[in-house]
Amino acid sequence: MTVALFWVGSATPSTEVSNCLRFLDSTRVLDTTKFGNSRDRSLLFKLGDKKGRKQKRESCSVNPDLGYIGGRSNGSKLPVISSMVASNAGEMAVLSSEEMVYNVVLRQAALVKKELKSRGDLDVKPDVVLPGTLNLLSEAYDRCGEVCAEYAKTFYLGTLLMTPERRRAIWAIYVWCRRTDELVDGPNASHITPTALDRWEARLEDLFQGRPFDMMDAALADTVGKFPVDIQVVGSLYLNFKLFQLVLVAIGNKPFKDMIEGMRMDLRKSRYQNFDELYLYCYYVAGTVGLMSVPVMGIAPESQASMESVYNAALALGIANQLTNILRDVGEDARRGRVYLPQDELVLAGLSDDDIFAGKVTDKWRSFMKNQIKRARMFFDEAEKGVTELSAASRWPVWASLLLYRQILDEIEANDYNNFTKRAYVRKTKKIVALPVAYAKSLISPTSREPSLLEKT
Repeated sequence: MTVALFWVGSATPSTEVSNCLRFLDSTRVLDTTKFGNSRDRSLLFKLGDKKGRKQKRESCSVNPDLGYIGGRSNGSKLPVISSMVASNAGEMAVLSSEEMVYNVVLRQAALVKKELKSRGDLDVKPDVVLPGTLNLLSEAYDRCGEVCAEYAKTFYLGTLLMTPERRRAIWAIYVWCRRTDELVDGPNASHITPTALDRWEARLEDLFQGRPFDMMDAALADTVGKFPVDIQVVGSLYLNFKLFQLVLVAIGNKPFKDMIEGMRMDLRKSRYQNFDELYLYCYYVAGTVGLMSVPVMGIAPESQASMESVYNAALALGIANQLTNILRDVGEDARRGRVYLPQDELVLAGLSDDDIFAGKVTDKWRSFMKNQIKRARMFFDEAEKGVTELSAASRWPVWASLLLYRQILDEIEANDYNNFTKRAYVRKTKKIVALPVAYAKSLISPTSREPSLLEKT
């Protein structure tokens, strides 16, 4: 499954991406942090379902393998991706994956605000270069730029408008994300095991401790030293029994390690029972990119939006891009035995995996796809609210990515929803037209539009 990034690139692996494999031979934590104002986000997440609302419980038990939380009054099992909070009335409130992920957004935004404050509102630390390392770092960043230019041409051109520090940092993040994705989606994917991903994660920890394995790692290590970018996962799950109420608490899932967790999901999971499960996957493999990138992109000094709302918009763009990838690649994924579509929604549409494997476009399939495309567009709409709030030099490449990825949905429609045998793509002429449109949108400053209710909170 191709990871959706903030750029458009080919799927051909670079030498550095493939060579990283020579280095290689979970219980998910739960969260009960208050979700905050979810009215707008719930419209994106649900298409008429009732997930995320309070539901009465007859009992609550944690199975020994932590695979499921049992005791749901309707007899079904609740996946561990949802957590529960006890209310004063004795009811159990279910937190959906979207609510859990938004808690990550709030923590990441708070982290960045704290870090920026400690730096005196400077969003980039000054260079501290050890003797003899300047040329090596310059070469590392240049190589990251070459990879970005080769595999993400449109986005690379946009990065040239950024300040040199931000440009290099985005290149370094791009390369790390690409290499991570190639572990499970590249030419050597069949040889990747959970142990290999564990080693990749250990390598990431070394990188953040200033012990890079190669020049690409060195570029990212330098980046995270300059910008308030975080990886740490405190994998602590504990039970707090207070007044006989069970509270499941999660501490800090951060974007880099979460992306690796998304790769683990690809190794062990090929079906998603509902959108709640699919949303979590999309966050892991694509929404995380937004959380990595915002500290580097920077927020416009004149922006009146809350940092949380900007992060939420970046998350929405990652989700929208990944949903678009999924809808574009239905046929390709099916040939690999994978179905990245909500199983319950397929059933409601009168469809099954067999229909997908058969690859026949029917009226039922068209109706199903219309709803899926509608949802993806709603996430793009949410993302647009935050792009204007970014620093002026960062807005053009993000707008270009958003507009171009969004047009893939138009191409799926133009193909009469045949994403079994036809791959939807944006033609070069449309890309050329989109660039000046994106540039015009990038000139709109945050002060020229009215902030939404979410941005004011």
